[in-house]
Amino acid sequence: MSETTKLPNREDLPEKLTWDLTPIFSSDQEFDKKYEELTEELKNSEHYKGTLGNGATAFLEALEFVLTMYRKVELIYVYSHLKNDQDTTNTTYQALYARAGSLLSKVSEAIAWYEPEVLQLSDEQIWQYFEEEPKLEVYRHYVKQMVDNRSHILSADQEALLAGAGEIFGASSGTFAVLNNADLEFPTITGENGEKIQLSHGVYGQLLESTNREVREAAFKGLYSVYAQFRNTFASTLGTHIKGHNFKAKARQYASAREAALSNNHIPESVYDTLVTVVNKHLPLLHRYMELRKRLLNVDTLHMYDLYTPVLGEAPIKFTYEEAVEKAIESLAPMGEEYLAVVKEAFSNRWIDVVENKGKRSGAYSSGSYDTNPYILMNWHDTLDQLFTLVHEMGHSVHSYFTRSNQPFVYGDYSIFLAEIASTTNENILTEHLLATEEDPRVRAYVLNHYLDGFKGTIFRQTQFAEFEHFMHQEDAKGTPLTSEYLSESYGELNAKYYGPAVEKDPEIKDEWARIPHFYYNYYVYQYSTGFSAASALAKKIWEKEPGALDAYLTYLKAGNSDYPVEVMKKAGVDMTQAAYIEDAMAVFEQRLNELEALVEEL
Repeated sequence: MSETTKLPNREDLPEKLTWDLTPIFSSDQEFDKKYEELTEELKNSEHYKGTLGNGATAFLEALEFVLTMYRKVELIYVYSHLKNDQDTTNTTYQALYARAGSLLSKVSEAIAWYEPEVLQLSDEQIWQYFEEEPKLEVYRHYVKQMVDNRSHILSADQEALLAGAGEIFGASSGTFAVLNNADLEFPTITGENGEKIQLSHGVYGQLLESTNREVREAAFKGLYSVYAQFRNTFASTLGTHIKGHNFKAKARQYASAREAALSNNHIPESVYDTLVTVVNKHLPLLHRYMELRKRLLNVDTLHMYDLYTPVLGEAPIKFTYEEAVEKAIESLAPMGEEYLAVVKEAFSNRWIDVVENKGKRSGAYSSGSYDTNPYILMNWHDTLDQLFTLVHEMGHSVHSYFTRSNQPFVYGDYSIFLAEIASTTNENILTEHLLATEEDPRVRAYVLNHYLDGFKGTIFRQTQFAEFEHFMHQEDAKGTPLTSEYLSESYGELNAKYYGPAVEKDPEIKDEWARIPHFYYNYYVYQYSTGFSAASALAKKIWEKEPGALDAYLTYLKAGNSDYPVEVMKKAGVDMTQAAYIEDAMAVFEQRLNELEALVEEL
């Protein structure tokens, strides 16, 4: 057995592989100074409270005070969370992070009066202010977003009552989280080498990728045996949480919980329905892919626990970090010089924390605030997957950079609906580049399979979740009891519809609804599917050099929150109220499925 590789301590890493956070604060002492200054400034909130009716100048001053408080606390919070994540065992930065979180809560509490006070003013008075004070013009969309929801804002007393019940509405979600993450005890199974393995959420995901089918089956059945024991409890927590969504939507005079959830970003409900309709229409493509997986695994029956194991063996291509940097710059060339300049700056100016060290937060992300670089956290390993992750996170960071460089603070962020489009467009461009430059059939097959698996897991799987989530809300609204038996039977039927005849109807999968935390997120998951579909359509336009496509895409990257998300995407060249962009994504999936089916005949 080879010797276990030990992770380096943070202080032993080469500086060039760590991010440089000194542009945020030169030292922890500067952090302390800014923290104390903001704590003092926050006391001025009372000076602005109750002044919005005192004229355009007072309205402007209060608005800018509120935004300034948010801007300053974001800077403090981001510094502390990046410092904490680089080594979560460092007690100095644990404390810094806790202090920043406390300050963020204080800021939110101190300016909670602002939006209700704006909405106490009439539309006529608000827009008269804009006529009188030219400096307000930049804030027109920001204020319009508030007043557009006026009909769904309750009286001050009713709002206070709902706000006060916030913990109660969140109790079911909290109970699910505690039960799912802390209290469930999963069984021990036997691993590939006869060793005993204690199942957990993280270990389960790894074991489903095992090449040993007995291990995959044991992990699958072991995990779901626990959810089967507690499915009545999970039905109670999920059902009660959905009742809360429906109750609040009704209280705010929305037609449905979905309308209420999507109204925050002015997303038409047709976007959701179109996604489900088009994906259902193309389920035969997923069924074909399942048939191919069954053939490649050479099994008589394909089970749900066979859907994540590699079908083409070990990756025939890998990259060191230095090679990945070169490959990223090379592959993103179609994005143009303006885009590439930001990518190169990220690599040369230490925006990226590259390698794993003791105590470092796992995974990868892009983070930052309006006044910082858009930093990237990685835990690098020399794999193709890591190259895709790097390019994905770079998409987020360039999006953030362009947004912050082209928008004032008030619009210097973007919604979740838009976020995954930039990152996944990069992944699609990388896929196109690899397929255009790699001639080895094994490498091409691996890249194609990587794409198809990503598509399956994002567009098909997340749309399945979205369809079930809406079904549950509708059934509750009709008065149907969401019992565990009803949820399991309904989910089992939906799962069978999505995966088709090639996949066995494993009884355990009926209880999958019980372990999905996203069902507590309130109409969130559909955005993964719409985002991936839009990215596929945009990448195709850019790769094929469609006239104006790149300029339109850069316009999207620079838009931030200056307009509603659907309108931003229309300017980028994708109308997400129509079916065409999802149809285009399906056409790419079919094309690559065709190529993989042909390629595997040669291998």
